[in-house]
Amino acid sequence: MRLILLGPPGSGKGTQAQRLVHRHGIVQLSTGEMLRAAVAAETPVGLKAKDLMASGALVPDEIVVGIISDRIDQPDAANGFILDGFPRTVPQAEALDELLKHKHLKLDAVVELRVNESALLQRVETRAAEMRARGEEVRVDDTPEVLTKRLAAYRSQTEPLIHYYSERRKLLTVDGMMTIEEVTREINRILIAIGAVDSKASNKASKKPAPAKRSAKTAAKNSTRPGARKAAAKTAAGRGAKKAARGAARVAKGSAAKAGSAAKKAFKTAGKTARKVAKRPARGVKKAAKAAAVRKPPKKAAKKRARG
Repeated sequence: MRLILLGPPGSGKGTQAQRLVHRHGIVQLSTGEMLRAAVAAETPVGLKAKDLMASGALVPDEIVVGIISDRIDQPDAANGFILDGFPRTVPQAEALDELLKHKHLKLDAVVELRVNESALLQRVETRAAEMRARGEEVRVDDTPEVLTKRLAAYRSQTEPLIHYYSERRKLLTVDGMMTIEEVTREINRILIAIGAVDSKASNKASKKPAPAKRSAKTAAKNSTRPGARKAAAKTAAGRGAKKAARGAARVAKGSAAKAGSAAKKAFKTAGKTARKVAKRPARGVKKAAKAAAVRKPPKKAAKKRARG
């Protein structure tokens, strides 16, 4: 996969290039970084470019094209590359087309990050202030004053590339004012749509393995973060308390069921006893009446006694 990232300075091309490198295993060819490395090393090319970069001017084509040609020939660029910051002009784009044609390579897409210039200036001002607050040195080409000049140069020289690549049906536009994550997802979506990357491979690369589950005891033992052991122990204690509460509830429920069963049995027994007791007086009355009937003298014997 061979791509070009287009967009004004500060649009986030470098950030997105790094994400594409990580996701797809290709290399980033950033002319800005290569030139800054040359300046830091004080090479002949770096010395020529130093004053131009400090003033915000563009580096001559012959310097940049030579750097790109040599970099493409390196082994790590065999699987693909992303050009960040090149081409900047239509003549450079034409030179790149010739270079790729000569090397029998094809450009897959040109991704344009479209942003608001006033928002870009605000970003640079904030970044410079944060670097100063941390005691870091602000790059000479990363200040609002230099950015204003670079934006003007971009509008006059680089924006025509949008028309150039649009005519060749290579241009894909993304809203660069979205969050970094949203821009990354949109770039990946359009690369899948044009067939530059495989959707399954891309989704697999974006997924991260889920962390293995650990018990609260193990986490408390192995963690080195302050308070982690205490938090893990607290969690374990909470789980133990819940388990004990559930066990107590089951025991209480069983006891209540047994008590209810015993009460029901006692009530049943008491009813039987009461019915037996109630029957006893009735039986006694019947027996006494029967005995009295046996002791009553016959009628004839009573009459003889009366006559005598």
